[in-house]
Formats: sequence, structure tokens, C-alpha cells
Amino acid sequence: MKRYLLAMFLLLLMSPLKAQIKNEKPKLVVGIVVDQMRYDYLTRFWNQFGEEGFKRLVNNGYNFKNNHFNYVPTYTGPGHASVFTGTTPEYHGIIGNGWFDKFEDRSVYCVSDESVQPVGTESEAGKMSPHRMKSTTFTDENRLHTQMKGKTIGIALKDRGAILPAGHSANAAYWFHGQDEAKWISSNYYMSDLPGWVKEFNNSGKAKAYLKTWNTLRDIKSYTESGVDENNFEFGYQGKEKATFPYDLKTLAAENGNFELIKATPFGNDLTAEFAKAAVEGESLGEDDITDILTLSFSSTDYVGHNFGVNSKEIQDTYLRLDLAIGDFLAYLDKTVGAGEYTVFLTADHGGVDVPAYLKSRKIPSGYFEDVKMNEKIEKFVNEEFKVDSLIQNISNTQVFLDYKVLKEEDLDAHEVQQKIAHYLLQQKNISRVYTREQLQSASFTEGISALIQNGFNQERSGDILFVLDPGYIIYPEKGTTHGSGFMYDTHVPLIFFGKGIKPGSTFEHSVIPDIAPTISALLGISFPDASIGRPLVEMLED
Repeated sequence: MKRYLLAMFLLLLMSPLKAQIKNEKPKLVVGIVVDQMRYDYLTRFWNQFGEEGFKRLVNNGYNFKNNHFNYVPTYTGPGHASVFTGTTPEYHGIIGNGWFDKFEDRSVYCVSDESVQPVGTESEAGKMSPHRMKSTTFTDENRLHTQMKGKTIGIALKDRGAILPAGHSANAAYWFHGQDEAKWISSNYYMSDLPGWVKEFNNSGKAKAYLKTWNTLRDIKSYTESGVDENNFEFGYQGKEKATFPYDLKTLAAENGNFELIKATPFGNDLTAEFAKAAVEGESLGEDDITDILTLSFSSTDYVGHNFGVNSKEIQDTYLRLDLAIGDFLAYLDKTVGAGEYTVFLTADHGGVDVPAYLKSRKIPSGYFEDVKMNEKIEKFVNEEFKVDSLIQNISNTQVFLDYKVLKEEDLDAHEVQQKIAHYLLQQKNISRVYTREQLQSASFTEGISALIQNGFNQERSGDILFVLDPGYIIYPEKGTTHGSGFMYDTHVPLIFFGKGIKPGSTFEHSVIPDIAPTISALLGISFPDASIGRPLVEMLED
């Protein structure tokens, strides 16, 4: 009898707990990635932001102020994959936006897939899938946990920004094809035909309407957080002599890829947000107690950053407009899903360095690395040192790939070849560190750039010798900017959680990008992604 009463007591005790766990799950999780968003954009433009966008997320959510990427390279493909898999390129295999495939002896793109067909277009731009990503995402795990009842939709202007976050089992991923079409498209990896709501959006003319004049949202004189509008550090657009406001996009379109131009303006983010709203309605996301996931990547910030740089009026205006778009989208979720019924996180796929030419004008050590000349020097050295042609199979992404067939045919020792090439590279100007395959496979680095290099090194896909440039040096033209390094300007990015299950607060404690996926998994009570190495950020989860 005592055992029976004890069992009944435990059953009564656990029943509310089970209900509580079920009810605490958000109806919708929205994972936002802002392409090329440095952490200091939050603080730099803070006084210019409204109350409903970034400020609402920060003031009512939990802000991780010391959040970093813990690997190299910091590019879009690896960034999006790492956010949603909870691991690094060492395990998920997306080692760049593109890379040299030593087994196929060709360069490959991170989401290209010749086995699929485009949907919504006849362009090759539709032949994409996540098949190169080796691990699961938390979006995959939620699909499995809910017996495929919880939906996953991925959206971004960039194909890789839509596909990799949505994972392998997504209901759909959509990306924007500009050129002469201005359509959201997909591939038959996901579906045989676009849903009616996507066709309706494509036929509405909303996308084409964004070819309009881009002027500053506010009086340009109030943009005191950025440099002067006319300078020598920006590309601008073809057909306009000066990279200065305003920009008549309709007039400039013909010389700038027609509707592709929308991507390279803040209006690309507005278009993305509008399409996301259509997805929430069209797919009935967040309408029941089974958690759905929307992955949303704002790509235009990256295009504008590459074109105009970190310190430009254009990047400031882009973020002020993105602030409005995020605020409007949150208000839409309040209305449709319900305030307090959804959870959002916002982060970035990488940061970006100030234009080195600008930094040099301010006496900051920086500059440009001529990779083509360096590649020629490496090949010449190898030919002279080993008396063999074609020993190097490829040089790309600051990696040297050796041809192992030639090594075997010429009876050369791989260790010796790696060491000699590494020693030669280390003597070259503006190369600060060099690593060999043997080092990265045998050593265990725990801090600094060395650890980041190792976390980004995939034994199957990476090269045999990897080199690191000095801080502030990039492989890029002398206008605009880029990213990819393990230095703070590329690794330090925002991480904010907001909504159901999240308590307000902030911390300067160190966190890393792979912590995001296990945190969302813990919130949802689902399995962590299969290759996850991050930790749940329990300090911000409600008890």
C-alpha cells in the first residue's frame, strides 16, 4: 500500500511538471543571422536605433556581449552552418563558401548540387542543397523530435544563408534570384513546385518595387557615428561616378545586374523581412503547440559592407533601416503568433575589418596581401627545391594542397615537404603563422589563433599547409572590405536571446557560436545536433 501511495504521489507530482515543460516550449523559434554584423554596430549606432528593434531585443532579452567565433575561416557558409549545428568546420565540414576538393580535383561551392533541379526558375542558381554539410542542425533535431510535425523554413537572399541553417530535413529553403527575374526560388531537394503563397509573392511585384532611390533614412548630418560620405575607400555602383548619396537604383540597375542590385542595398533586408512574413502566414508557422522553426538571414548587410566598408554612411543607414525591419517583424509575430509565445535569437555569421586603406590613413598597421604573386612564388620555390613540377595541386583560401600522387611517384616524404614549404612561407612578408597538416592532426591547441585554426581544420577537406596573415591585412582590392580571419574584428559578433523561456539580462562572460544550437535544443527539450560541441547557455534560461 505504501509503495502504491508513493507511486501515486510521484505521478501527481510529475504530471504538472510534464505539462509545464510542454507549455514552456515556444510555438515558434526564429533564428536570425545578420550577415557581417560586428558586435560594435550595436553600441555604435545605439543612440540612433528606435525602441522596437535591436533595443527591444537587448532591453527585454539576454545579451551576450563577449560572444565569438571559435574557428577560422570566418565566412558566410561556415558561419551559418556553425550557428545551427553547434559545432565547427572541423566536424560539420563546411570549411569555406567554396573550397578545393582534392578528391574531385576541382573547386566546389558549399551548397551546389548537380543532382538536384531548380524550382521556380530555370537558372543554375536553383541547383542547391545542404548535401555537403556533414552534421545535423537543431532544426533537424526538432523535426526528428516532433515526428516531422514541427516545420522548418529557411529564408535568405543568399542560397547558403537559407539552406545551411534549415538543415537536411527542412520543409523548404528559399533564396532570392535577381538578375532579370526577381524571384524567390528553391530546388527539388525540398519540393517539386513552389507553394501557392510563394508564387503569389513572386507575382506581386513587391521585389521589383525595391528598385527605387536609396537616400539616407534621416538627415545625413546626424550620422555622426560614421565617416564622411565622399572618400577614397568605397567602391559604389557601376554607372555612378561617386559613392555618395543618393543612389537612383532604377537607373543604376542595368549596369549592376538588374534586380541583383537589390541585394546590395538595405532594401534587400526589407524584401527578406516581407517574404518572412508571407512564410509565417503561408506555412501557418507557430499556430499550434508543436514548435516550428524559421531561419532568417539578412544578407544585404554583407553586400553593403563589402562595397562601402565598416565606417561608411551606407553601412550606418543600412543598420538603421534593418532596425526598423526587425522591429516591424517582431510586431508582426506579436500579432500572429502571440506576444510571449515565440523565441528569437540574433547573431551574425562573421564580422568585418575596417577598410585597410582607411586604417593606414589613421596610422593603424594594415594593408593588402597579393595572393596571386605569393602563389607564383610558392610554386617556384617548390619546383626549385624538389625538382618536381605539379607537386602542388592547388593554392586557395590561404591553404596549400599537395598532390599525393606526385609525392608517391617521386618518392618524396610528405613531412619534409610540408616543413620546408611552411618554413619558406613563414619568411614571407605579412605572413604571421604557418601550420602543417601534421601539426593540426597531432597537436592539441587550446587558445589563440592556433586553436581557431585547428577548430576550422577538417582532415578530409582542408589543405596540407595553412598560413595566417598579419592583423589588418586582407586579400581584397584596395576599396571596400572583407572578413575571414580569426582576429577580433571578424570573431566578435552579437548574440541576443529574446522571448519565451528567456530571462532578461546580460553578461561579459565568454561565449562561442557553437553554444547557440545546444541552448535552443535545451530550451525545446530535444536532442542536441549530432556533432555539437557547445554548451547550453543556461544562465539566461528561465528556471
